[in-house]
Amino acid sequence: MKVFLKKKADPGRLRGPGLRETIGELLFGMRRPMDCIQVEVTSRCPGRCGYCPHTTLQDTWRAHDMDIKTFTRLWPLMRRAGRVHLQGWGEPLRNPIFFDMAALARKAGCAVSTTTCGLHMDADLARQLVESGMDIAAFSLVGTDAATNASRVGVDFTRVCEAIALLQAVRRDRMGVHLKLHFAYLLLASQMEAVRGLPELMARLGVHAAVISTLDYTPTPGLETEAFNPRDTAKLARATDVLAETAAEAQHRGLGFHYELPRHERPGADCRENIARSLFVSADGSISPCVFLNVPSDRDSIARRVFGNVREQDPVAIWESDRYRRFREELACRGPDFPCRRCPKRFTG
Repeated sequence: MKVFLKKKADPGRLRGPGLRETIGELLFGMRRPMDCIQVEVTSRCPGRCGYCPHTTLQDTWRAHDMDIKTFTRLWPLMRRAGRVHLQGWGEPLRNPIFFDMAALARKAGCAVSTTTCGLHMDADLARQLVESGMDIAAFSLVGTDAATNASRVGVDFTRVCEAIALLQAVRRDRMGVHLKLHFAYLLLASQMEAVRGLPELMARLGVHAAVISTLDYTPTPGLETEAFNPRDTAKLARATDVLAETAAEAQHRGLGFHYELPRHERPGADCRENIARSLFVSADGSISPCVFLNVPSDRDSIARRVFGNVREQDPVAIWESDRYRRFREELACRGPDFPCRRCPKRFTG
């Protein structure tokens, strides 16, 4: 069943830079003070991954697609950003106007990327991904075979591999050398050794690079054992050895392999979410520093930090507001707001 092209956005809204903007760029160059805007295209997802709040908070989850009017409101921010990443807590390719959003971000002069589970891939979708001008399509995994990937309930490992193979075939057929395929790989402590199979899997499927992350957000008690706490020195030492050996194998095969682990002795003045030069926009238009501070649930959370909504305010004004600026400055001075104090992303190693 196709769920991607049921409706089209008003083409008049998908504008390019105006004459004044174009002349200004020619005379003074393009100033891009922001690295990335992460946009939650949708909070709906077909998966039931055991470590994800979409599953653990399903009774209070807000399932919502971003509409084109909300996305268009991001234009002033996109003109300041180098990249727009179309993905949040849901499966982005379920939104029927996904490619309209990608087109508008490209018109703003941004590189465009996404992360998908791959379940809905077919030949037509693969063609649209290649022709969209996006430079990265990442596929999410937590294992390198069906057994180790089993916690991604509803996201069949074989189906993901088939989706990558199909996209790769279309990419080669259409000479889409601009589009790189990545793995967005979540390293769970209980499946640590599985990551060793990643270089072989990447080589077999033609995946160009893998970015390894850890479970930095635990939405429910009991998941802490799958995470990597900065003080878990023995667990971190083992993970360091495994990842270093796997990275060496990937490098030997000419593949990209990127990872960072927390270190208790390195509570930084920044974080891996790069909040000084990036932000997160939820499907309802609200702006937060990162996805972990704006989980789309009706459950009260002392960790939620929302600084405004693009439906009601100029997004640049939200970014430059005193309150948001103070939030970023406090982190830069190593005195972060409450939800950031123990976040493993501050302990980058």
